[in-house]
Amino acid sequence: MEKPAKKHKISKRPGWDEYFMFLAKVAASRSTCLSRPVGAILVLDRQILATGYNGSMPDDKHCLDEDQCFKRSLGKKKQGKYDYCRASHAEANLLAQAAKKGISVEGATLYVTLMPCYTCTKQLAVAGIKDVVYEHIYESEDPQRDKYWREAIESRLGFRQLSIERNTINYIVNNFINDITSRRRLTTE
Repeated sequence: MEKPAKKHKISKRPGWDEYFMFLAKVAASRSTCLSRPVGAILVLDRQILATGYNGSMPDDKHCLDEDQCFKRSLGKKKQGKYDYCRASHAEANLLAQAAKKGISVEGATLYVTLMPCYTCTKQLAVAGIKDVVYEHIYESEDPQRDKYWREAIESRLGFRQLSIERNTINYIVNNFINDITSRRRLTTE
């Protein structure tokens, strides 16, 4: 006889990983990229150091506002894809923001909604980032490059995938985002 499936109990409070990943998802809402909105949060000792999202350079046009991908409008799909993209990656923006404010990022953990590309991974390693927690895996179209890339990543940074359960997201959204956040929980007597 099979045991009944165990019901997932929704915590009234997200764990630290879920909390920071949720904030990275919120940061992604600022993305100006039509292809993949990505958000990132850099954390040290449970304190947020910097945030980032993929978007155009300051004072440049946004693909989101123009409702068309600049790179694809030029017919550039795979070749030179980074050379024709207006957006800077979320990780690059986050590191730039920290640098502008003089914030040391050494030993920090990155929470990001998409596993960083190899270029961003190199920059994270050079900056002294210790761990990367990502939601979705990044797949290129070159398996040999992916294999090299993953081996290089694993030897330099701690990488782990984290997906927030849908019911946890729904709980947070329904009880804190869609509702009046500071409404009294207990009724007065």
